Amino acid sequence: MDRIKRFFEPSPAYAPIDTAPHEEEEDDSSSQTLEDSEEQPFSWLEYSIFLLLGVAMLWAWNMFLAAAPYFQSRFKNDKWILNHFQAAEISVSTITNLLSMVVLSKMQKNASYPKRICASLVINAICFTILAISTLVKTSAGVYFGFLLVAIFAASLSTGLIQNGLFAFASGFGRGEYTQAIMTGQAVAGVLPPLTQIISVVVTSKPEQSAGAAAANNTSAFIYFITATVISVLALLAFFYLLRRNAQAEALRSAKDTTVHGTGEGDMAASYHSSASTSERATVGLYTLFCKLPFLSLGVFTCFAITMIGFPVFTASIFSVSGIDSAIFIPLAFLVWNVGDLFGRLVTISPKLSLTHYPFALFCISGARLVFIPLYFLCNIKERGAVVASDFFYLFVVQFLYGLTNGYVGSECMMGAGEWVGPEEREAAGGFMGLMLVGGLTAGSLLSFALGDV
Repeated sequence: MDRIKRFFEPSPAYAPIDTAPHEEEEDDSSSQTLEDSEEQPFSWLEYSIFLLLGVAMLWAWNMFLAAAPYFQSRFKNDKWILNHFQAAEISVSTITNLLSMVVLSKMQKNASYPKRICASLVINAICFTILAISTLVKTSAGVYFGFLLVAIFAASLSTGLIQNGLFAFASGFGRGEYTQAIMTGQAVAGVLPPLTQIISVVVTSKPEQSAGAAAANNTSAFIYFITATVISVLALLAFFYLLRRNAQAEALRSAKDTTVHGTGEGDMAASYHSSASTSERATVGLYTLFCKLPFLSLGVFTCFAITMIGFPVFTASIFSVSGIDSAIFIPLAFLVWNVGDLFGRLVTISPKLSLTHYPFALFCISGARLVFIPLYFLCNIKERGAVVASDFFYLFVVQFLYGLTNGYVGSECMMGAGEWVGPEEREAAGGFMGLMLVGGLTAGSLLSFALGDV
């Protein structure tokens, strides 16, 4: 075990910033004072707000997925749209999200990350309010398809804004737990929609209700979209509170440091915290950030690329070998994967289970997740029969562990980024890691088309 640990041990040239030795003994006390001032104390209230913001980040996209039966009912009269609307959703979403993240990552100098977060939540609230109203309007499949793509474009642009702004803003706190809260919130947003869908199928699956299926779909979609609006508004209000709380804490800290240290170290410590609210900040190049975070950035890219290669395609095309209705079994498979993903993100809060000091190990584990792709081929794909005829094997050995490793590795990579850069680079590093995450999602989505005909 010690040999394995030494193999993954980072080299001296690649070590966490906070563990680097000081050159002069006399600087130890002043450096420690500055470091202690820069790292804000952990707060469960702030953690909860970041978790809610993480839910809001991906709630919109999961609402689109959960509303698939409604979209199918709207497009049933146009076979081409019916067969391709989901691929169009993924393409528009991932490409818009990636391009917006690239542009925003380069716009660091005058960036206001709080404004980007607020703008995202406002766009989401408006977008999903309009989508809710659209469930009451009758129109042709072609017109509604065009409207849906515009709505997805707006929602994806909103996602890009909040991904760039929120990861950067959270990294500025110097608390990896807050980044973990965002990742956990994303997983929560993935768990609830399939659970809701399973319940709705069970409740509305009575034969005498079949005539009202279209009305039920409309009602479900209306609830989905209004829920997304409510989540966005609640997250916006919580973020306003967080900004006010943070401003008050910084003002108090600045006053305290000035009283204790006069115009010395206290002003130095306060200068960094106040920089988050100024319009001017130093630009850190993406290549520079990659050189400082090579294994963590490649790890998060690889992790989500491998996830998108197999998870959406196989989960929607694998059926039960025990005769469970696909209307329940497929949402159940999504739920099991997302529960594993949520659990994987939650366990990273424990320092004993953390690998953030072993970036190369995280990268290796990320790449090793490719083993799950051939495991899917042992299952009942499109009812052609299974090599391992067991729903337990598919749901808990493949799906649950696939989700578990995605949540753990993805969260560890995102949390560890702040440990390997200087305090003034944390915000830029958070935005860069968000870009690599979205890049992995996009690459995996494009590669998944190769498995579309399996």
